[in-house]
Amino acid sequence: MVAPAQKIVLSGYYGFRNSGDEAVLQSILNALKRQSELLGISIEPVVLSIDPEWTTATYGVESVHRMKLADVRRAIGESAGLISGGGSLLQDVTSGKSIPYYLGIIKLAQWMGKPTFVYAQGIGPVQRKWFHPMIKSVFRKCAYVSVRDEQSRQLLMTMGLRQSEVHVVPDPVMGLTLPEESDAGSNLVGQPAETHGAEPVSVTNSSSVSPDLPVVGISVRYWEKDRRELDAIVEGLRQVCRTLPVHLRFLPFHLPSDTEASQYCMDKLGGDIAATGSVVSFCEDADHPQKMLREVGACDVLLGMRLHSLIYAAGRRVPLIGISYDPKIDHFLGRINCLPVGTTASLDSTALGKEIIRLLKGREVWRREKERLIDSLIFEAEAPARQIVEYLRHKG
Repeated sequence: MVAPAQKIVLSGYYGFRNSGDEAVLQSILNALKRQSELLGISIEPVVLSIDPEWTTATYGVESVHRMKLADVRRAIGESAGLISGGGSLLQDVTSGKSIPYYLGIIKLAQWMGKPTFVYAQGIGPVQRKWFHPMIKSVFRKCAYVSVRDEQSRQLLMTMGLRQSEVHVVPDPVMGLTLPEESDAGSNLVGQPAETHGAEPVSVTNSSSVSPDLPVVGISVRYWEKDRRELDAIVEGLRQVCRTLPVHLRFLPFHLPSDTEASQYCMDKLGGDIAATGSVVSFCEDADHPQKMLREVGACDVLLGMRLHSLIYAAGRRVPLIGISYDPKIDHFLGRINCLPVGTTASLDSTALGKEIIRLLKGREVWRREKERLIDSLIFEAEAPARQIVEYLRHKG
């Protein structure tokens, strides 16, 4: 007799079409499917999303509106448990509402007698100290807590959690693969009908991009009010183009703001780039994480401000250059023995240009140096899924 599927509710920043958070969701879905198949149980994910119709169409899973309490309560009540994660959910820098919302969802599940799991979250910054006892209280009642870096664990320990209560694991996106590379193949949860990335869209007068040009992928976002970091990036890219012809490929991870930041840079670069033999293009429709993963994998070097652009690059063994605007960038780079080329507040365009050229010329050396470390992070990225599925198997 086949055991019925166990529903598991996933709470996170889903449905907003932020490529990094959507990649987290895709990675968790894939990991849960792989681990449940290995352990011989059936799991049916239910995703809390701001746009449940889009989430269902994109990932092929059940989804309910994250702000409709009755629907959320019903989904949790019908489930075997709740997963909160991953990403930077518990921080109060971008909004003071994030922590109460995500803690509230976990607490609701606990009130309903459901086991709760924290999946590879990045904790903090938490500037409002009154949140600390709230986080401690909720996390203490979780069946499993994992964070994506040691700094997050240390912060939780200052709130009163014990080290043994918090597991440090890589970001789940380290385990994201292209559909054809997975043992599960077309059975992966959420595989889109079409997973090929967009063809490069040139913003120069050139009608096509030479495949011989090395590709520099660029993920930028707005951060400094005076745009000093974007101006420095543009100048660094100009220096690269004056040294050797390249294909500058802008990759927006968070729409529409990253599109606007990319356009700012492209406008600043202007038409003089064409005289160097270089071209500039923009990725328009990588709306699914695996599409963007394919785009990043086609790069020879990746320059990134977005955390998940760097994680994508590491997972595809693409030499990467990080620009720090948040401790999470430094934490991830540290895990692969890299340092940021600079910060958004003080970015040296000359140093940036030299680093891009160095990695373009030495990319095979970079790959050999990082291979084992990246392989170990990819394996460890599924540890939370293994723990959760094992828990559900014993409780089922």
